[in-house]
Amino acid sequence: MNNDLKDILSNSNKDIDNQQLMDYLSHHISQADMHELEKSMAEDDFINDAVEGLQEIKPTKNLQIYVEQLNKDLQKQVIKNKSRRLKRRIKDQPYTYFAIILILLLVVIGYIVLKRNNRPLPAVNKITAIQKTTAQIISKTWLN
Repeated sequence: MNNDLKDILSNSNKDIDNQQLMDYLSHHISQADMHELEKSMAEDDFINDAVEGLQEIKPTKNLQIYVEQLNKDLQKQVIKNKSRRLKRRIKDQPYTYFAIILILLLVVIGYIVLKRNNRPLPAVNKITAIQKTTAQIISKTWLN
Protein backbone atom coordinates (compact mmCIF):
# COMPACT_ATOMS: atom_id res chain seq x y z
CA MET A 1 0.00 0.00 0.00
CA ASN A 2 1.19 3.52 -0.74
CA ASN A 3 2.82 5.41 2.17
CA ASP A 4 0.71 8.50 1.37
CA LEU A 5 -2.34 6.61 2.59
CA LYS A 6 -0.93 6.53 6.10
CA ASP A 7 -0.82 10.34 6.42
CA ILE A 8 -4.32 10.95 7.75
CA LEU A 9 -4.00 9.30 11.13
CA SER A 10 -0.23 9.14 11.40
CA ASN A 11 -0.04 10.98 14.74
CA SER A 12 -3.53 10.41 16.07
CA ASN A 13 -3.29 6.95 17.60
CA LYS A 14 -0.18 5.07 18.61
CA ASP A 15 -1.97 1.78 19.33
CA ILE A 16 -3.02 1.07 15.75
CA ASP A 17 -1.58 2.11 12.44
CA ASN A 18 -3.44 2.71 9.22
CA GLN A 19 -1.89 -0.25 7.43
CA GLN A 20 -3.17 -2.61 10.08
CA LEU A 21 -6.62 -1.04 9.87
CA MET A 22 -6.72 -1.33 6.07
CA ASP A 23 -5.53 -4.94 6.24
CA TYR A 24 -8.28 -5.72 8.75
CA LEU A 25 -10.94 -4.29 6.46
CA SER A 26 -9.65 -6.21 3.45
CA HIS A 27 -9.23 -9.42 5.52
CA HIS A 28 -5.49 -9.64 4.77
CA ILE A 29 -4.54 -10.03 8.42
CA SER A 30 -3.82 -13.07 10.57
CA GLN A 31 -6.35 -14.33 13.10
CA ALA A 32 -4.11 -13.31 16.01
CA ASP A 33 -3.73 -9.77 14.69
CA MET A 34 -7.46 -9.61 13.95
CA HIS A 35 -8.22 -10.67 17.52
CA GLU A 36 -5.75 -8.05 18.82
CA LEU A 37 -7.41 -5.33 16.75
CA GLU A 38 -10.89 -6.33 17.88
CA LYS A 39 -9.68 -6.21 21.48
CA SER A 40 -8.39 -2.66 20.84
CA MET A 41 -11.76 -1.76 19.31
CA ALA A 42 -13.54 -2.94 22.45
CA GLU A 43 -11.31 -0.77 24.65
CA ASP A 44 -11.20 2.37 22.52
CA ASP A 45 -14.36 3.98 21.14
CA PHE A 46 -12.38 6.01 18.60
CA ILE A 47 -10.95 2.90 16.95
CA ASN A 48 -14.35 1.25 17.05
CA ASP A 49 -16.01 4.24 15.37
CA ALA A 50 -13.26 4.40 12.76
CA VAL A 51 -13.65 0.74 11.84
CA GLU A 52 -17.44 1.01 11.71
CA GLY A 53 -17.25 4.09 9.49
CA LEU A 54 -14.73 2.48 7.16
CA GLN A 55 -16.85 -0.67 6.91
CA GLU A 56 -19.73 1.45 5.60
CA ILE A 57 -17.73 2.32 2.49
CA LYS A 58 -18.49 -0.16 -0.25
CA PRO A 59 -16.64 -1.33 -2.33
CA THR A 60 -13.35 -1.33 -0.45
CA LYS A 61 -11.46 -0.31 -3.59
CA ASN A 62 -12.98 3.17 -3.18
CA LEU A 63 -11.56 3.32 0.32
CA GLN A 64 -8.07 4.03 -0.97
CA ILE A 65 -9.43 6.79 -3.21
CA TYR A 66 -11.24 8.35 -0.24
CA VAL A 67 -8.11 8.24 1.89
CA GLU A 68 -6.06 9.89 -0.86
CA GLN A 69 -8.71 12.57 -1.33
CA LEU A 70 -8.84 13.23 2.42
CA ASN A 71 -5.06 13.63 2.50
CA LYS A 72 -5.14 16.07 -0.41
CA ASP A 73 -7.93 18.10 1.17
CA LEU A 74 -6.14 18.11 4.50
CA GLN A 75 -2.93 19.36 2.89
CA LYS A 76 -4.84 22.13 1.08
CA GLN A 77 -6.51 23.21 4.30
CA VAL A 78 -3.22 23.25 6.20
CA ILE A 79 -1.55 25.35 3.51
CA LYS A 80 -4.54 27.73 3.43
CA ASN A 81 -4.48 28.18 7.21
CA LYS A 82 -0.73 28.71 7.18
CA SER A 83 -0.99 31.40 4.52
CA ARG A 84 -3.74 33.14 6.54
CA ARG A 85 -1.51 33.18 9.62
CA LEU A 86 1.35 34.64 7.61
CA LYS A 87 -0.90 37.40 6.28
CA ARG A 88 -2.00 38.34 9.78
CA ARG A 89 1.57 38.69 11.02
CA ILE A 90 3.08 42.17 11.17
CA LYS A 91 5.45 42.47 8.32
CA ASP A 92 8.69 44.39 8.45
CA GLN A 93 7.55 47.84 7.46
CA PRO A 94 10.01 50.52 8.55
CA TYR A 95 7.53 53.35 7.95
CA THR A 96 5.11 51.85 10.44
CA TYR A 97 7.77 51.64 13.12
CA PHE A 98 8.93 55.17 12.32
CA ALA A 99 5.38 56.53 12.61
CA ILE A 100 4.83 54.82 15.97
CA ILE A 101 8.09 56.20 17.38
CA LEU A 102 7.30 59.69 16.04
CA ILE A 103 3.85 59.68 17.63
CA LEU A 104 5.27 58.54 20.98
CA LEU A 105 7.90 61.30 20.85
CA LEU A 106 5.25 63.92 20.11
CA VAL A 107 3.16 62.71 23.03
CA VAL A 108 6.12 62.90 25.42
CA ILE A 109 7.13 66.38 24.20
CA GLY A 110 3.53 67.59 24.47
CA TYR A 111 3.31 66.28 28.02
CA ILE A 112 6.50 68.08 29.02
CA VAL A 113 5.36 71.37 27.43
CA LEU A 114 1.96 71.22 29.14
CA LYS A 115 3.53 70.45 32.50
CA ARG A 116 5.83 73.49 32.24
CA ASN A 117 3.04 75.86 31.20
CA ASN A 118 0.67 74.74 33.93
CA ARG A 119 3.07 75.49 36.77
CA PRO A 120 1.51 77.81 39.33
CA LEU A 121 3.07 81.24 39.48
CA PRO A 122 4.90 82.03 42.70
CA ALA A 123 2.66 83.72 45.22
CA VAL A 124 3.40 87.40 45.77
CA ASN A 125 3.53 88.41 49.38
CA LYS A 126 1.55 91.47 50.32
CA ILE A 127 4.53 92.89 52.13
CA THR A 128 6.82 92.66 49.10
CA ALA A 129 4.13 94.21 46.90
CA ILE A 130 3.73 97.11 49.34
CA GLN A 131 7.50 97.51 49.56
CA LYS A 132 7.83 97.66 45.79
CA THR A 133 5.08 100.23 45.41
CA THR A 134 6.55 102.29 48.25
CA ALA A 135 9.97 102.16 46.62
CA GLN A 136 8.49 103.27 43.31
CA ILE A 137 6.70 106.20 44.95
CA ILE A 138 9.84 107.30 46.77
CA SER A 139 12.00 107.01 43.71
CA LYS A 140 9.54 109.16 41.71
CA THR A 141 9.44 111.84 44.36
CA TRP A 142 13.20 112.02 44.74
CA LEU A 143 13.76 112.11 41.02
CA ASN A 144 11.40 115.02 40.53
